[in-house]
This record gives sequence, C-alpha cells and structure tokens, in this order.
Amino acid sequence: MAASDPGRWGECGPRPPGRLGARGGQPGTVLGAVGMMDLAYVCEWEKWAKSTYCPSLPLACAWSCRNLIAFTTDLRNDDQDLTHMIHILDTEHPWEVHSVSSGHSEAITCLEWDQSGSRLLSADADGQIKCWSMADHLANSWESSVGSQVEGDPIVALSWLHNGVKLALHVEKSGASSFGEKFSRVKFSPSLTLFGGKPMEGWIAVTVSGLVTVSLLKPSGQVLTSTESLCRLRGRVALADIAFTGGGNIVVAAADGSSASPVKFYKVCVSVVSEKCRIDTEILPSLFMRCTTDPNRKDRFPAITHLKFLARDMSEQVLLCASSQTSSLVECWSLRKEGLPVNNIFQQISPVVGDKQPMILKWRILSATNDLDRVSAVALPKLPISLTNTDLKVASDTQFYPGLGLALAFQDGSVHMVHRLSLQTMAVFYSSAPRSLDEPALKRPRTTCPAVHFKAMQLSWTSLALVGIDNHGKLSMLRISPSLGHPLEPKLALQHLLFLLEYCMVTGYDWWDILLHVQPGMVQSLVERLHEEYTRQKPALQQVLSTRILAMKASLCKLSPCTVARVCDYHTKLFLMAITSTLKSLLRPHFLNTPDKSPGDRLAEICAKITDVDIDKVMINLKTEEFVLDMNTLQALQQLLQWVGDFVLYLLVSLPNQGSPLRPGHSFLRDGTSLGMLRELMVVIRIWGLLKPSCLPVYTATSDTQDSMSLLFRLLTKLWICCRDEGTASEPDEGLVDECCLLPSQLLVPNLDWLPASDGLVSRLQPKQPLRLRFGRAPTLPSSTSTLQLDGLTRAPGQPKIDHLRRLHLGAYPTEECKACTRCGCVTMLKSPNKTTAVTQWEQRWIKNCLCGGLWRRVPLSCS
Repeated sequence: MAASDPGRWGECGPRPPGRLGARGGQPGTVLGAVGMMDLAYVCEWEKWAKSTYCPSLPLACAWSCRNLIAFTTDLRNDDQDLTHMIHILDTEHPWEVHSVSSGHSEAITCLEWDQSGSRLLSADADGQIKCWSMADHLANSWESSVGSQVEGDPIVALSWLHNGVKLALHVEKSGASSFGEKFSRVKFSPSLTLFGGKPMEGWIAVTVSGLVTVSLLKPSGQVLTSTESLCRLRGRVALADIAFTGGGNIVVAAADGSSASPVKFYKVCVSVVSEKCRIDTEILPSLFMRCTTDPNRKDRFPAITHLKFLARDMSEQVLLCASSQTSSLVECWSLRKEGLPVNNIFQQISPVVGDKQPMILKWRILSATNDLDRVSAVALPKLPISLTNTDLKVASDTQFYPGLGLALAFQDGSVHMVHRLSLQTMAVFYSSAPRSLDEPALKRPRTTCPAVHFKAMQLSWTSLALVGIDNHGKLSMLRISPSLGHPLEPKLALQHLLFLLEYCMVTGYDWWDILLHVQPGMVQSLVERLHEEYTRQKPALQQVLSTRILAMKASLCKLSPCTVARVCDYHTKLFLMAITSTLKSLLRPHFLNTPDKSPGDRLAEICAKITDVDIDKVMINLKTEEFVLDMNTLQALQQLLQWVGDFVLYLLVSLPNQGSPLRPGHSFLRDGTSLGMLRELMVVIRIWGLLKPSCLPVYTATSDTQDSMSLLFRLLTKLWICCRDEGTASEPDEGLVDECCLLPSQLLVPNLDWLPASDGLVSRLQPKQPLRLRFGRAPTLPSSTSTLQLDGLTRAPGQPKIDHLRRLHLGAYPTEECKACTRCGCVTMLKSPNKTTAVTQWEQRWIKNCLCGGLWRRVPLSCS
C-alpha cells in the first residue's frame, strides 16, 4: 500500500502548559522541549459489517521479547453469539496476523507472555486461564494444551511466576568497555524452586472476589493448582496487579474501584508441601490516593481506573489513576522504610543506638499530575534501568533514557510519554492533527461519539516502540525517540542505539524495535562500533555471542544500499560456522580414554600450522581413523559438502573482481578465520571421499584428469596465507589472481542461491512516512533501499527454488510444506526428508529458531 500523509495519521507538537508534570500534587508545567513520537505504520481490518465485528471490551494486548504482539477482538455470528479471538502477529509482517478462536466462554481480560516470548497466557471473565504455545515452533501456529480455572470468578490480574533472572542496565556506564559493567546480573530469587535451585514454571492470578490462584507446571506436564483468599475478609477486587521481590515473594496490589477506598497490598508466598501447592498471604501497608484527601478534589475523581506496578520486579513503586467521566489524575507512589519515632520515656529506659531504631514500611507519594483528559490506557516500560544514586535526580537530567518513560493514552486520541517517577511530559503524539485555536467554532465538526483513542497499549522491550489498539480494533505502531524531550547530537544518538543493541545481544531479545530508528547513514558506524565493543569482551563471551553479533550486523546492513551486499556474507558466515561445528562434532577419538584435544581441535591446530598447498600432505598429518563415519551418514551429508565445494569455487572465481563490494562474498576474501574454516572442511571432505567417493562435491571439469579438489585447495591456501594474520594482511600476488582468472575455463562455476530479498517492513520505514496496511492482505510496499540488482541476488521466474538450510532443490513450484524466517527470509521444509543421525543433528540446530535467531512462520506453498 502506498504511504499515507503523516499529518493524517499522527503529529507531534507542544501541548498547552499545565497538562502533566506537577510533582507531589502541586501545579506544574510541561517541559519546554517536547520529544519526538511518530507513526511507523497502521494496520486495520477489512471493513466488516457492524453486526459481525466489535472490538473486545475489555481489550487486552501483550508484547513479547521476540517482538510478537498478541491482542483480542470479538466476532459475532448470525445467532448473536460472540467468539473471543486472540490475534498474534510479528511486528515485521503485521498483515500476516494469526487469529485463534480462543475457546473462552467470556471476554478475555488478560494476556501475558512468558520471559522467553514463546508462550502466552490468556484469562477471561469466567475464571478460565489457558496457556498457549507454538505448534512445531511456528510463530503463526498456536495451540493450548494446559490451563486452570476458578469457575465463575473473573480474572483481573495475571502473571507468570518469576524465574529469578534479572539483568540491570547501568546507563551511567554505557561508555564502559566490558558488558559486565554495563549489564549486571541482579541477585533475584525465583518465585518457586525445584530440587537443585531450578525455577519452577507456573502462573499466578487474582480474581474479582479476592482470591489468588497459583498453577504450577510440573516436569511431568501436569498442572498443580491451588487457590487461597488474599485476606480473611474477602471483598470485591475491581483492579489488581502483581509484582515480585528479590527474596522470591509475590506482592499483589488490589483496589475495589472506588477512590474513597484504600489500595491494599498483600505479600504472597508459594511453596510445595507433600506434592501440594501451598499459598500463604500477609497484609502489607495500604494507601489512600492523595486526591481523595484533598478537599478540593475529594469527589471529582470517584473511580480508580488504572493500578499498575512500575515494573514486574519492582514492588516498591506503583502508579494509580483516578478518573471521572471526562477527566483523570495520575499519582506515583513509593514504598520506603522509615524510622519509627520513639517516645522520650522509652528513650530514657532503653536508648536507641544505630541500627536498633525500629523501622516501618510506609507509602509516600512521589509525584502527581494536574487534571487531565480521561486516561484510556497505560503502557509501562520493561527495560530494567538501574536507578543508582537518587531516583528523582534522573528526571531533571539533560538526557532521557527510554526505560524511564511510561505512556498514557487519552480519550481525545493523544498519547503522552511521561517520566515514570516525576510524571513530567517528555513527548506527545496526536492521532490527528491538532486544530488551531483560531479556527472558528462553526467550522469544527460536531462529534457525537468519543474520538478514536487507544484502549490498550504496550511498550516494546527496549521502549523504542509503542503499539496501540484503538476502539475500532485498528493497530498502530509508533516510534519513540531514544532520548525523549531532548535533542541529541548524532554521536550521542548513536551511543544510545549501540547501548540497546548490546543489551539485546546479551539477553537474546529481538532488536526489531531498535532498527526502526537506524537511518542509512548510521549503519556503517553502528556495525563498526558494535564490532569494536564485541572484540573488547573476554574470549569465552565472544564465543557465546559470535552468532548473535553476525545476525545483528546482517539486519543492520539491510537498512543501507551501501552495505546490503554484506547481508549475504553475514548469513553465509552463520551457515559456514554451523556446518563446521556440526561436521567436527561427528568426529570421535579412536581411543575413548584419549585425554588430549578432540579430533576437531587437532584438525584446526594442524591446518593452522601446516601451510602446505598440497591437500594430501596436510591430510597425512592427521589420524585418519578418527574420521571414519558410517557410509549412510556420509551420503546424507553430501548436499552440505557440495555447498562447501561450490562456495570455495565461487570465492576463488570472485578474487579477480575483489574491488567490487556489491558482489556477495566480497568480505570473505579478507577473512582469514572463515578461509581457515573452509580449508579445514576441504581436508575433512578429502578424507571422507576416500571412504565414500559419492559423498564428494561434484564438479564439471574440462579435463578428465584434473584433480579439482587439489586445485581448489592449493588456490584457497595461497589466499588464506595472505590474510591469516589480521594485522599483517597482504594483497594476493598476481600469479594467484591469474590462476583464479583461469578457473572458469577449467571448472563450471555454479550459481549460488543466496537468501531471498526480505519482504519485511523495517527497511521500508526509513523515510518516516507511515504505511497503511490491512490484516490478511499482503501489501505492495514501496521499493526498499536494499533491493538493488546485485550480482547473484536475482532469480528468474520459474527458476528452481532451494531449501536454504538443507541445500536441497525444491523445484520451481514446491510441493512440500515450508517455513520461512521472520527476519532473514531463509526458507526450509517443515518435515525432514532424511532421518539419519547426522542430518537430525544438523536440523536440531535450527528447529526452534533460524540460524540468525529469527522465529519460523509457516508459508503457503506458492510462496516457498
């Protein structure tokens, strides 16, 4: 679909003073500089008859760390019965929404992703909870196999139990060289542990009648459920939220919906005793909203409409919103330890010295807003920013980090990003262009219904994007500036993005939302800086992150026409590393009690030490008995071995044209590590060819007497010698270049099938022009900067397609079901055509995720 007018879909601009930002309940003004929020795309449903479609009320929405979004709608059939739907989509392909008939009998009230982003909880107004998981590890295929129920008791709050993993970001150390200084593991206990300290999986929910229910997933697959009252005197719970403490306890906040009633807090402890789940509860200090104690506002905001902990693992801070029919007020509270004053009489009897002073927990208000339009939705940050020193000092700093902001949506259609502690406005987004104050009242259209506004919102896991579902069921994706409210120099903006990319690299979270902010001119600098920071880490950490940084570089290079050819190189290197480690893992020492290095390590050591260009002389130095494999195994690996041989031939033929960076494979010609891997594999293939000649790569040569593998190994070794030492790389000599020029006349050079051009959105969103999309309809996207006609990337119509991971030809019109990566576009068959152990071992590497880390999605046969 063509890009729409940005003024039609949303604008940013200054808001009249006095909207947000008062601290401690006192009047205040908006920050002078208003930051940037802009619309990336809008995705809406086809026009349905009003009798069949209605937005789900209440509307639920959730955003996973893998950048999957789940939200709800309701469908009404001819008999006026409602079907409660759950829709799951990937942010890169939002039109490919996967809709599931949830089976819930009542409206869905809660959606919650687990910390891995692969399972989803849904709960409804009848007390039923379902756990959804991917079928066959496909992001567009979901099934529910387990769940629990508190019959007839609506669920008002839902959460997965905490697994004890918490990684804090230290923004003040973003310039440090070690990832260990920037991101530290916080000591945090799981909600419940199994034998050996392993966290137990499960979920906790709060019902409208004041019950707390916990379901535990046993290793056997059974669900162990227990239900208990939050307190002895049960009452109505209209709103609730759940948070976790570092000691492994759970804190529940509950309110009955009236601002005149207290907001109550409970500590919940979960344990397993005699194979039964036990729940113990304890009452914690409560609070009354400040607006109810102010005589001027006592009756103006009768209802509490939003109750949220500022973070799942931050039970000491809570956000409250009280509303009337037309306006709202927001307060931020913090739980602190305070010394209890001791009467002088008791001081004389027993003086209080040092740490012996009695302490109590007490809620204190941090900040509050002025009167606002009615708040329709709240989105809280998931980024675990470590607030050292003073909390409120950060609010007045000259920089604003994404994880410090929360979003408030209003019924007038606007969205405000505010500081999560001071509630100062940092940015404003309007769903439509704000009208001029000088516009005559007669020209303003009269509206009989509320403006289009978000009913549910969620921030991404880096807080750089926000998704909103409005009261018409339309999905809007917003970018959020990395430093809201403050203009950034390009160098500092780059540092913000680099810091968050490193965080995703360490945690394994998907970084799609960061790519939204990367302009083509930033790509080269980001890739170089990312590589510099990576090389500063310890070798062990580099090995762990080696594949993740390659995938990250590839996704960055897609965004610029100057670097798009390197995308193929990074994906090919991922493939080469996977093949190398798989083939080496098949080797076994001849004697089981051999204490020294593995055969794979010895292979790498000997190939690095012996620089002889004769492959047979290198092979003589190896213990060939360690390379003996079953004949069927060798034959099953032939397609992978063929790819190695073809790729070596392609690289050598490309050497004379090395001055063209737009040719895939260019970066390999100076990559001593990758050339060394190829050299090792050539030696292994040579040995296996003695055992099973049919497993060797097949070459079409002009001479029957020519030893193709020896020729290629000799040229590859000469090229490797030129660049094996990174610091002292030399240019290939003219003799080598001349020999490579003759290769096309000696061997037929095959066409390598590179990864297809990406059909996703992120590389097409750079001009900041919002796209208008429709669910279920593939769009005609504007041309991407990365879809240049590069060498080797074009495919003629009707040309046979290939399984990119098995290297098997699928034919021009594949008949086998296939799956494609949501990020790199890699295509492979759903079912394996070969059941040998070696092939199974290879396929296990990418059964859950693509080699680049992206999720799989089932694709129609025509798109394979």
